[in-house]
Amino acid sequence: MQVGGRSYRIRLGPTFVARWWTRALGLPLAWKVAGANGIIVLAALATAMTRHGSTAADREALMILALAMVGGLLVNIALVVLALRPLRELEETAAHVRQGALHARVAPSPLADRTVRRVGDAINLLLDELVADRARARRLATEVIRAGDRERARLARELHDSTAQTLSAVVMQLAVTIRTVEPGETAHRLEMVREAVVDALEEVRLLSHTVHPRVLDDLGLSAALRHLGRELALHQNLTITVDVPPTTEAVPPAIASVLYRVAQEALTNAVRHGSPRSIEVCLQVDGRAATVEVADDGDGFEATTATRNSSGLGIFSMRERVALVDGVFDLVSGPGRGTRVRATVPLENTNSLRGVAP
Repeated sequence: MQVGGRSYRIRLGPTFVARWWTRALGLPLAWKVAGANGIIVLAALATAMTRHGSTAADREALMILALAMVGGLLVNIALVVLALRPLRELEETAAHVRQGALHARVAPSPLADRTVRRVGDAINLLLDELVADRARARRLATEVIRAGDRERARLARELHDSTAQTLSAVVMQLAVTIRTVEPGETAHRLEMVREAVVDALEEVRLLSHTVHPRVLDDLGLSAALRHLGRELALHQNLTITVDVPPTTEAVPPAIASVLYRVAQEALTNAVRHGSPRSIEVCLQVDGRAATVEVADDGDGFEATTATRNSSGLGIFSMRERVALVDGVFDLVSGPGRGTRVRATVPLENTNSLRGVAP
């Protein structure tokens, strides 16, 4: 090539050719079909023009040939577009599943050929297996939680009915013994032993309530949350405000157990890691859902990082418990901004919750 009296030579190296070829292959299928057919049409027309004269009959024949080739090109493009339309349904189904709609399925299309139809059937089969595996995993997790709750209840009964009673008897025996001995070193030591046993008895009772709150079974969720906040505020010397409705008869025992455990875990984490000055516990119940929210003014933390390491096990436990009853769990926190934990569980279709026992 000559420019300004100078000659330039342009070389198309293998890298340029490979890049061009890759871009050409990456075009939509309809474009590739149109390009390939267009090249064939141009080649056929060029060949016909070189082999025939310029008579009217020759020009008419060339025009008919050109129209036939263009018609064939349009028909090919239309067929390709129709054949690829079912693939959009596959893409839309995959997008719905990615957003959590596992019930989405690829609908049969009259435009799909056998290959595309088999792909759709395979995707539906995989989704069915995924839903079945998720249901089995949920049943397994439910059984694990039920077993843990049963063991907690048994341990709480043992602590309250056996260990606590034994310690109470020891306290009474020590009190009687102290009154029968003369004042002195022995009486002083017995009084110290009695005070130690009284402290141990109080710790056992607190542990019994922490393991499994009997007030939740006897008086309901509102009373259990008030008792939890009162006991924690007394032992931790901080301000805990509990805002709950007077009664929670509309909340099934399974949901009440989940919401109580979320509030208990959130309060424990706030006191243990956040050093808050005050904590607010709020329970809202309407005809459709029950929501518990725990907010503190503590140090806060990076929620994304905490869920990846061992310190996020409590968060994982809360999230999984809420998920088992088809609820929504939300945690908002940040360094220096406190922490807010919110769990919302639907009250409708409670028959599906019978497997999660409190």
